[in-house]
Amino acid sequence: MFVRFPRRLFLFHLLGFTFAACKPQGGVEGTLTIGVINYGGGEQIINQYAKFNSYLGEKTNSYIQLEPVFNENRAVERLDARAWSLVFAPPGLAAIAIARHQYIPLFPLIGISNLRSIFVVRKDNPITELKQLQGKTVALGQLGSATGYYFPLYNLYGTTLAEILFAPTPKAALELVAQGKAIACAVSEAELSLYSSQLAPTEFRILFKDPHYVPLGVVLIGPNVERNRQEFIRKVMSNSPSGLAQEVGYVPNGQVPDYKYMISVVDRVSSISSKLQKKPVRLF
Repeated sequence: MFVRFPRRLFLFHLLGFTFAACKPQGGVEGTLTIGVINYGGGEQIINQYAKFNSYLGEKTNSYIQLEPVFNENRAVERLDARAWSLVFAPPGLAAIAIARHQYIPLFPLIGISNLRSIFVVRKDNPITELKQLQGKTVALGQLGSATGYYFPLYNLYGTTLAEILFAPTPKAALELVAQGKAIACAVSEAELSLYSSQLAPTEFRILFKDPHYVPLGVVLIGPNVERNRQEFIRKVMSNSPSGLAQEVGYVPNGQVPDYKYMISVVDRVSSISSKLQKKPVRLF
């Protein structure tokens, strides 16, 4: 396996890291760049994708570049640039890629099939309805997050907030509520369960739960990949050893989820996105 590191190690922590692998002998038919969000920023993601990259590079006779980014904002920038050939995309990012950039879903990601977005407040907070967030400061996630950004903004449509604080991670959003800097935040049920114990002695409760389930994330292939090659890559990934697919988190024989509702949520929220940095924030 051929390996190259085109960026210095410190740039891994600032901009992302590119890991490349290919079959060294014979002519190379091109480069496939894999985009993935690596929230923690650790280098272990290189090992996680190493065997899969080698397999894909050998079967397609391509250089495989892994380009992790640390949040959804950076991922959206890479989609805008059409820099990624394949994307392991969480739901919000997948909706953007499908609706705006002509990416095609190939496989569902391994994940929570009944994921829902919730608004969380401190347990001792007296408010009981979402409309009582009117005029208050709320913490949301980053652009591209289904549970932390798109679904909550969709549910707040028609409301005027004092301010929106955009937290870099779900845990950071919960911390803003725990510290009293925001009256409520938007996360997923799974994220509340994961992080609430880490923020003791603060106790939280669910103010509002969106009735719609968030679709699973998907592996997407980009419009910069020629159509026949798209189908060949699909077959290669479908036939990958089950252990490799599991390591990088996709289901080779799984059904791609329906993204129609998710895309409609993204479209509605996009119509008010220019107002989100203003104070007060008029969500209409």
